[in-house]
Amino acid sequence: MKINTFLSTLLNVNLVLGGRWTQKRRETRAANARRFPEAFAPEHVPRLASNGTARIHSSRPLSVIDVAEKAIESRNNESHTTYSANWAGALLVGSGYTAVTGTITVPTPTGANAATQSAGAAWVGIDGGTCSQAILQTGIDWYVTNGQATYDAWYEWYPDYSYDFSGITINAGDSIRMTVLASATTNGAAHIENLTTGKAVSQAMTVSSAAALCETNAEWIIEDFESCDSSGNCPQVPFANFGSVTFTQSLAVQGGTTVTPATGSGLQVLDLYQNSQVLTNCAVSGETVACTYV
Repeated sequence: MKINTFLSTLLNVNLVLGGRWTQKRRETRAANARRFPEAFAPEHVPRLASNGTARIHSSRPLSVIDVAEKAIESRNNESHTTYSANWAGALLVGSGYTAVTGTITVPTPTGANAATQSAGAAWVGIDGGTCSQAILQTGIDWYVTNGQATYDAWYEWYPDYSYDFSGITINAGDSIRMTVLASATTNGAAHIENLTTGKAVSQAMTVSSAAALCETNAEWIIEDFESCDSSGNCPQVPFANFGSVTFTQSLAVQGGTTVTPATGSGLQVLDLYQNSQVLTNCAVSGETVACTYV
């Protein structure tokens, strides 16, 4: 899979849309609650819970757990695995990361019990691992309510919240390609394409220096994200059993050179660890990042 075509498309989107922040958008931004109002100028409203409750969803930077304290190294004897409270997948650590892409097949998740809504997300992004001040990311969420799964496609430039794409639908079994591009540390774009339906959406973003990228991380992630209420309380959502998710055709641009998760600098394989349990088993091979719920 060639990354150049997608990066050229995203760059054109970014150049065309980057200057179109109208008065209406500024009014919309001012009307929405923000933890970091100085950082971001979005077009759409924040994502709310799929059941309609007034909760705003947000990713968070990588939260690493000390495996020595948790005494779980003997589980698989993989010294290169990093355990996290919120991320699973693959993280590259280096410099000059300006684009990331990957393709997944949408899973059919299940919930822990019928009375509780559970959720999760799959996304690609730049930064948020060793650089915690910003994340440029895009991907999909899944929610399980009363045994039924629903899906959203979204984009985010952390520390702002995430925002839903309109004009695209996601269903179990669909093939979804997700891509982010940083044309500068404060300018970028997100692109989601449903390869099954042929629909695609893009969003250009501009932020202030308060949310500038470091461009030191590229990642392909399964996340237990946060759900924030109007009081600013942001607990993690109950994490759904996603079965398995595999990122294929996973590529990043580092210093102008295309790399894979296996060939990029500073690879860290991440697994989720919560409540004294390892919840995922992730592995990297070439252009593939495969994660299984365990």
